[in-house]
Amino acid sequence: MKKTRIILAGPRGRMGKEAVTLIQETEAFELVAAVDRIHEGKLISDLEGMPNVQAPIFTDIEKCFQTVEADVLVDLTTPEIGRVHTKKALEYGIRPVVGTTGFSEADLAELKELAEEKGIGCIIAPNFAIGAILMMKFSQMAAKYFDDVEIIELHHDQKLDAPSGTGLKTAELISEVRETKKQGHSEEKEILAGARGATYDGIHLHSVRLPGLIAHQEVLFGGFGQGLKIRHDSYNRASFMSGVKLAVEAVINIDTLVYGLENIIE
Repeated sequence: MKKTRIILAGPRGRMGKEAVTLIQETEAFELVAAVDRIHEGKLISDLEGMPNVQAPIFTDIEKCFQTVEADVLVDLTTPEIGRVHTKKALEYGIRPVVGTTGFSEADLAELKELAEEKGIGCIIAPNFAIGAILMMKFSQMAAKYFDDVEIIELHHDQKLDAPSGTGLKTAELISEVRETKKQGHSEEKEILAGARGATYDGIHLHSVRLPGLIAHQEVLFGGFGQGLKIRHDSYNRASFMSGVKLAVEAVINIDTLVYGLENIIE
């Protein structure tokens, strides 16, 4: 069986460690290299707490691409680094699976053009948890019947972007089926700036950042005499690995950029 050769960017992070385990335990996957900001020349097995994987570590992603033959880059770094890595991977003909958020519409347009020019797939996922993807899809379904909606996303206090990619993606999906509407009283006034959160197409988004949280989101719908709450909770980072596996398997068979796992699940 031909294995999918994977380069992992960000192996020492919490998500990265889970991804190392996923790749190691998936018969069809092979970890051939890692990209990290330190530990140039070492092996994954040299790092504390890592399994016995003889994959070399590079600090320079271009050197990695030039040295190692790979099919897929799994990037679990930061928005700024992830953007650079994604573009470089496409330029080298390696399919990116990216779990960082913060890509602008211009970024996505540029990367889509590059992916199609190279004829290879690229998947950027604001959230890899299958339950979170279903939460977004169910919210889009509900928005056809409830046009008053607010989104509350809750994450750990080390998260860099607000709102989260999942919160923003949920608002985008809802706006596709919902007429733009200014919610609340017409004379509503914020006593403290930001009290009503950010807005996207009239949808209010609220970001909570607290230690102890992982990744959580609830979408609240209100109607006459009734309400609907759709919520998803990730209690640990292993919850994201089913989506990473799905994305790696799918990216081999597409030739364009896909933004959001909801576009590849039935």
